[in-house]
Amino acid sequence: RASAKCWASKWMLVRPYFERTTGQQLRAGIKVLLKVYPQFHEAYGFSWIVTDIDPNYTLGDQARRRQEIIHQLKQEGVFDLQHELHLPLFCLNIAVISSQTAAGYGDFSNQLSDSPFAFRTQLFPAIMQGEGVEQSIISALEKIYDRLSDFDTVVIIRGGGATSDMSGFDTLPLAENVANFPLPIITGIGHDRDESILDMVSHQRVKTPTAAATFLIDHAQKVLNTLEDNQNRITKNALHKLAEIA
Repeated sequence: RASAKCWASKWMLVRPYFERTTGQQLRAGIKVLLKVYPQFHEAYGFSWIVTDIDPNYTLGDQARRRQEIIHQLKQEGVFDLQHELHLPLFCLNIAVISSQTAAGYGDFSNQLSDSPFAFRTQLFPAIMQGEGVEQSIISALEKIYDRLSDFDTVVIIRGGGATSDMSGFDTLPLAENVANFPLPIITGIGHDRDESILDMVSHQRVKTPTAAATFLIDHAQKVLNTLEDNQNRITKNALHKLAEIA
């Protein structure tokens, strides 16, 4: 048994390289492959000195874990449940899960406010990066569930942030909660990498909070266009009938 050490000058190179390549932070519980050499010190004993890290090893473990989660969700029959839901015709009452101070949340709210439609949003604050993501979002979903009749859809938005904080969106408990939720869930967690498992099981995935607002506005506009077309058609038919009677 021995401790492992990495000198600060080397750590400044190793850590950013690992996080940039894998999209997650070095933390307890992940598997890593390190290049080391042994060192013995009379006062401090035996230790391993870290000189490099292979992110491809961790990526392989991540990919395996993601596939295991996806397989389990499909075995449970919940992977596509959100895709079977439909947005309500009048989708104006929005429950939002995001960080209260996130710029993405502000952009989302401002874009809806600037639209011609009477959107009503309520924020359910959650941690959107780091190790608390899973439980924080689940807790927010539970609060929304207690008030289902107040909302038409749920939007989970993050916007920006380091790609190294994305691992919290790839967990089985979070995916199960989202997949089984009775309201359609839209995700816009602001990243261009491969879809997270949260994205895969949601009703609709968009790239950014702004795109989530655009999606809702476009939906409302399509409904309005349909109503106006029907109104014009009914008016035209009514006038035609009245002309025949006259």
